[in-house]
Amino acid sequence: MSWMHRVTCRTHELRDARKQWKSDRDVWKAEWRARRKGGSPTDPMGPPPNGFSLLPWLLMGLGAFSNLLQGKTANPWIGAIGLFVFNSLYISVVFQAFDKRRREARYTLLALIAMGLLTCGLAITYGGSWLMFFPLLGLATGAVARGRRLGQVALGLSALAGTIGGLKEGWDAVNIAYGTFLSTMVTAAILSLSEAVRELRAAREELAHRAVEQERLRFSRDLHDLLGHTLSVIVVKSEAARRLAHRDLDAALTQVSDIESVGRQALTEIREAVTGYREGSLSTELDRARSALTAAGIEPVVRQSGPPLAAQTEALLGWVVREAVTNAVRHSGAARCEISVDGTPERVRLRVSDNGRGAAAEPPEPGIGGTGLKGLTERLGAAGGSLEAGPAARGFTVTAELPVLRNEADQNAEREPDPVRERERAV
Repeated sequence: MSWMHRVTCRTHELRDARKQWKSDRDVWKAEWRARRKGGSPTDPMGPPPNGFSLLPWLLMGLGAFSNLLQGKTANPWIGAIGLFVFNSLYISVVFQAFDKRRREARYTLLALIAMGLLTCGLAITYGGSWLMFFPLLGLATGAVARGRRLGQVALGLSALAGTIGGLKEGWDAVNIAYGTFLSTMVTAAILSLSEAVRELRAAREELAHRAVEQERLRFSRDLHDLLGHTLSVIVVKSEAARRLAHRDLDAALTQVSDIESVGRQALTEIREAVTGYREGSLSTELDRARSALTAAGIEPVVRQSGPPLAAQTEALLGWVVREAVTNAVRHSGAARCEISVDGTPERVRLRVSDNGRGAAAEPPEPGIGGTGLKGLTERLGAAGGSLEAGPAARGFTVTAELPVLRNEADQNAEREPDPVRERERAV
């Protein structure tokens, strides 16, 4: 009863494989028509290969089948049963070969070994056209065995075919051995190449998806930092203009003018961020920080020392200044905020500290700070730097460090005056 159940299951598997093959064929045909009409198919390689691509090679056994029908085979019932079992095993093995998990399963190896034993038995018993089962065995072996030992397996199978063929047909066995070796190696090479190409295409698509996701994340961070800082400045200056409107109209108008300039600058920055070409200037961010802190009633203290920095480093430090000052204006309640930039030939450090309540900008998440500080931590980490943020003895402190790249150091060295050259020029 168990063998009947296995036969039924195998029949269902073949039926499902045939339906899948028809579905893949229809999709490939539709894409091929679209390509001919100038479209862009999603998979120009067509449907993936399956067991049906190796079934036509069973026609190599027509000689043995013809001998059975013409009565040229002794013990025809044994030959017919052997032919049926061989074809069944061949079909089973080649359909298992296109699924990696089933290809490496034990029952597939056992079926291949059974095919080899049956092929040897039929070839030794009958010879002649029955020797053509060795190339068919090579096809099945090449479809299953695609590892490092493929060459050894192919040579061993070819030697076996040549030995048995030599005993039955003499020097004609050379063709059988050559055909067995060729069918084994070529089948394995073609199927391995096809599988490798499809895996490479899948990997390339996965990398493209990841690149898109990273670009979306970058854009969302930029937009969060841009809008968060700009809106905070606009709110602070609006409150200042409202407070001054009754006492000093000129000062209130100055604040309104600043709001207009900040809004225009924000529009420009958002357009540049969308196009992906925004590179912030540290000096510009420090000027904006002074203006925002002054409007919020916080005394700004800015100190900057060290060699000039490259545009990429300035852009990263500008983001830190923007986020830290935005948090100080929104949440600190401080009366004083100090911003210091200290640079050396190896590293540059930015420190923003206030004397406020010492509360973080947003409810902290796992990591450092809120959403903005967490994004800056990831950015600086990708550039080889670090970001530390948290309450200090009094207030809140944000410290960022970045390494000075080698080309930046070279550029700084070129910018610094050489005393020897200066003396030579003076002479």
